[in-house]
Formats: sequence, structure tokens, C-alpha cells
Amino acid sequence: MANKWTGVGNPYTKEEVRDRFRKTVNTGKVIIAAGAGTGISAKFIERGGADLIIIYNSGRFRMAGHGSTAGLMAYGDANAEALDIGEYEVLPVVKEIPVVCGVHGSDPRRRMWHHLLKVKDMGFSGVNNFPTHSIVDGHFRQVLEETGMGFHKEVEMVELATKMDLFSIVYVATAEEARQMAHAGADAIISHVGTTIGGSTGVTGATCSMDHAVERTQEIIEAGRSVNPDIFFLAHGGPIMSPVDVREVLDRTDAHGFVGASSLERMGVEQSLEALTRQFKSLSLS
Repeated sequence: MANKWTGVGNPYTKEEVRDRFRKTVNTGKVIIAAGAGTGISAKFIERGGADLIIIYNSGRFRMAGHGSTAGLMAYGDANAEALDIGEYEVLPVVKEIPVVCGVHGSDPRRRMWHHLLKVKDMGFSGVNNFPTHSIVDGHFRQVLEETGMGFHKEVEMVELATKMDLFSIVYVATAEEARQMAHAGADAIISHVGTTIGGSTGVTGATCSMDHAVERTQEIIEAGRSVNPDIFFLAHGGPIMSPVDVREVLDRTDAHGFVGASSLERMGVEQSLEALTRQFKSLSLS
């Protein structure tokens, strides 16, 4: 359904995005969502046929040549960065597919209902919980939880988004987190199995095996589905970095699709720019 003011697709309602996902799955196709840190990335991700674009602060770090984990650090205002990328880079160039906004749900400086009104008013069709504390573990995770800045704040953000008719596609790292997000009304759940390997800024040893990624993804799917069988499930991160890897995950789990960020945006740029520059440099003078 086209927006009557702009003549293009965005923004969509929660149910309209769900209908688009449902149509993709019912025709036997894979749902592909992609993180975009720049307008040029978003433009060509859409042309490539992606179903959804996600904007969050890590995209800006990633496309500046830094590791995506920078988005979890105190290097800027994550919520402000996401709105800035959306307002001035991505939303002006995306023609038709839904765009969702990364929201740092545990930000203690935000009145979250007010922030989500801004997100909706800007033209986003939904939200994603990033930066997410689901991928923080150990003692620091315990401190975050005990001081009111834990994962439960992300769940509360999704509950608010649901009431505001915003589509929600959320990261979780465990089956219990999947159940919490399902109860909150999440429309799509992403199994986050770790920082993506490979490329110039990807991890090498700090990741899990494909077997573990598959096992954890299926556990997350089954947990979320036990609460709401109508949720869409996608995989992301760790060793899942190429179409071949995604094919294996799809064959071994009940996932409906894949979310690519570093594996799609950053690596696509790294590989194509390096190869093209080498082709130019291989030319000789007459």
C-alpha cells in the first residue's frame, strides 16, 4: 500500500509489513533483511531485492571502516545516530521496501514512548532492538540487568512499539529472550549467534561453529513459536556470512530467512572495491 503523500511504500503499518513477509514465505522465497549504514548501500540493497532495511548506529561505524561492535560502545548517541541516518541518507532514497529503525531501548535519557513517536513520524515502518544487550554476557551483563539497563528494557520498548502499530524485528541470543520478545508482541525474531566472521574487521576466533549456530537458532525458533506460531524467524551473525551458509541454516532449521549487515553491506563493498581497483591498476600505458 503506497503512502498517499509520497507515492512510495514507506511508511507501512505493522500488519502491512507482516503481509509482505507472509507473501514472501507463502511463495517459497527467503526473507532477506539488510542493515544499511549509508544511502548508497540502502539504494542498491533495495535494487537487489531485499525485503526490509534496518538502520542502526553500527552501520555508520561499519561503513567508516570500523568493527560493528563499536555500536555497542560509548562512542556516540545510538538513538540519535539511527534517526540521523534515516532522515538524511536512507529514507530519502528507498523507493518501496519497508525501513525499520534501530532503537537503543535501555537508553535512560529517553522517554521511550516519545522517542518511538519520532521514529514513526519520520516514516519508519518499525523498530529493531539495537544496540542490544542480548549479546552482552558475563559480569557486565549482570551489572546492566541489576542497574536497570538490561534486556528487559528492550522488551518494554517492543511492547510499546506493538501498541503504536510499529512492526518489530528483534535480536535475541537465547531461547528465554525469544519467549520474552514473543510475549511482547515481536513480529520477527532474529537469532543472533555472534559477531560476523570474515572481512577486514570481522572476528576470527570469537565466534561459534556452524553446528552450534544451527542448534541455537532452532532453539530460539522453537521457544518463540511456543508463544506465538505466527512469528517470522531469521538467522544472523557468527559463521553465517554467505549465501552458502544461509542455505545450510535454512536446510537445518525452520528459519524463514536471514539478516545481513556486515556480511552483506560491508563485505560487498570490501570485495567489489578491491577487485575493481585491482582491475584499474592492472591497466598498462600504451
